[in-house]
Amino acid sequence: MSEGVDTQPVALGASRVELRVSCWNLSEREGAVKPNPCLVLQLLSDGQWNEVGHSEVLRGSQNPVFAHVFALDYFFEEMQVLKFAVFDIDGESAESPEEDAGDLLGSTECTLGQIVSQTKVTKPLVLRNGEVAEKSTITVEAEEVSTTNEFVQLEFHGQELDDKDFFSKSDPFLEIYKVNNNETESLVWRTEVVKNNLSPRWAPFRVSLQSLCSCDPEKAIRCIIYDHDSSGKHDYIGEFSTSFQQMLPASTGEEVKWECINHKYQEKKKHYKNSGYIVLTQCKVEKVHTFLDYIMGGLQISFTVAIDFTASNGDPRSEHSLHFINPKEPNEYLKALSSVGEICQDYDSDKRFPAFGFGARIPPDFEVSHDFAINFEPENPECERISGVIEAYKRCLPQIQLYGPTNVAPIINKVAAPAAEEEKTGLPTKYRVLLVLTDGVVSDMPEACDAVVRASRLPLSIIIVGIGNADFSDMRELNGDRGMLESEEGRAVRDIVQFVPVREFKKAPPNALAKCVLAEVPKQVVEYYGSKGIAPVTQRTSSPLPQ
Repeated sequence: MSEGVDTQPVALGASRVELRVSCWNLSEREGAVKPNPCLVLQLLSDGQWNEVGHSEVLRGSQNPVFAHVFALDYFFEEMQVLKFAVFDIDGESAESPEEDAGDLLGSTECTLGQIVSQTKVTKPLVLRNGEVAEKSTITVEAEEVSTTNEFVQLEFHGQELDDKDFFSKSDPFLEIYKVNNNETESLVWRTEVVKNNLSPRWAPFRVSLQSLCSCDPEKAIRCIIYDHDSSGKHDYIGEFSTSFQQMLPASTGEEVKWECINHKYQEKKKHYKNSGYIVLTQCKVEKVHTFLDYIMGGLQISFTVAIDFTASNGDPRSEHSLHFINPKEPNEYLKALSSVGEICQDYDSDKRFPAFGFGARIPPDFEVSHDFAINFEPENPECERISGVIEAYKRCLPQIQLYGPTNVAPIINKVAAPAAEEEKTGLPTKYRVLLVLTDGVVSDMPEACDAVVRASRLPLSIIIVGIGNADFSDMRELNGDRGMLESEEGRAVRDIVQFVPVREFKKAPPNALAKCVLAEVPKQVVEYYGSKGIAPVTQRTSSPLPQ
């Protein structure tokens, strides 16, 4: 039930905005059953709709106020077309339309510029057939995010809350609202429901100070406590008003306590005192650094290439081979190398890139190798700039014999080894990105999963680009699309793999592939260094990053 704001890195030259969404009078199901709405936000890019994110599912609600906050970069110079689609999700366990496709209750399109210029936009929802959904509307509110990256971790619990149920105890949850300057309110957070408990302890959560109080410690904050009802008609227990300033004593270990007041009871009951208490036990302010903070602080991105030379690619001398060198048009391997590599090389100071091959028999003995240097210099596998990698690739092809199988664990382990050594220093100054170009299904999937799980603890990201038209469905396992990866090595501590098939970008602009495969890297960099408590060099008291 609880949802937070996205904490994606901010693009250079962009302003960051947060969007909050609510709907009114959504259509009921047959039999006057209220819907379970979920909102999906999409952005139009190169003629295709790409999902930005989706909200939580709110059970039994015709007038949902979604707790999830959508954060986007706003560019004045771009037309950023958004689609807001509301789905009715079936099934008790469904969390999004992808997991259990539901009925579309309606959608609407508008530009981010329209929302930003008006700060609040209300539009009718439109059905699949183009007709307007009767009386159903959607409201989107925008707020610019300040330059501060401060977040606060809060932990609340209740004491002796009113019992609203006849046969059991209340199922309380807490909603936190920011009171805006125009006296309107914005939902900041909705906690999980604690079942059958009048003294609930809600899980700690983290929100930005911008979301909580617009970075103004005196701004009013309203907290409302409800008894959850599966029908969506939640019973009001009570509320209290406060400010971030009043919460701050909890940052030094002192509990802050408020009376939970039901104003209707207060007016009607002569001896009414309160409906229980809410206690704040933790208020921890922390800085969340951005990708740019680390890059501008001297962090280097080390880019490594691994190319699939298995026999399934076809004889490189044949024009039907995926490795065929056509003087008129580069093959898919070369296109992916150029597209992704030219961006990555901007973040590497020496512009030298290790490049390896796998799945081939190599000279002089023509034994199969899954981690050979394509320049045939095992002690110095680096190539000068991406153009050097491309030249080494072209020179390598006539000298090797394509073979197999498609084993990727050796190359992952090879790149992970120096990352592990650097992590032992406690201050890794180089973040590695491994680009794997492959035409087929991974043959050593169990070993590859183990390698990825181990690598998830290191300063390393893995990009896998699928070349050709093979069935890449098993790649989703490495990609983390089915949840956090697990193997015999345990559970991955973070998602470090991004898989993209080139065939999806044949009609897209040249930069579209790189934009897609590199999209997750900034987030993964921030997650890694944030989890280690490592600040950018410009925000540490120590000397500059060691070489």
